[in-house]
Amino acid sequence: MRTFRDFEVGDRERLGPAPVNLAEAVAFARRFDPQPFFLSEEGVKNHPFFARMAVSGWFTCALMMRLLVDEMHANPVASVGTPGIDHIRWLHPVYPGDLLRLETEITGKRLLGSRPGVGLVHRHMRTHNQDGRLVMRCESWEFLTLETPAPERQHSA
Repeated sequence: MRTFRDFEVGDRERLGPAPVNLAEAVAFARRFDPQPFFLSEEGVKNHPFFARMAVSGWFTCALMMRLLVDEMHANPVASVGTPGIDHIRWLHPVYPGDLLRLETEITGKRLLGSRPGVGLVHRHMRTHNQDGRLVMRCESWEFLTLETPAPERQHSA
């Protein structure tokens, strides 16, 4: 299991692909972001930014999270949570049928003075479509233990 000590500034990961499924994107939009241009081709007519039906940026975030969690399952991490995601920017529309890839880079790390045995890792994340176009970027923070947690305390993503 990878701990705080296993991550270094400059470390990079490439994750994916994550296919953007039409039925999943529409189901997500119906439940969480029911704007017309995320629900049907008819809803995007005369839209100033979308060439065709797009997917919600929040669905793009969910796909990014899926890639991160899949990586955590494949290569376990001593994660004990996150204080959040910063500076989310949706830079280019994502469309059903796209294939998304995620690139991450560790840009900082520090020990927490308030929680002995825990560190904080900062990473920049960039999501690209199948054409290499940057569609989303954000920054994340993650709490990691310095040691592998005891089995009953290990976090499963």
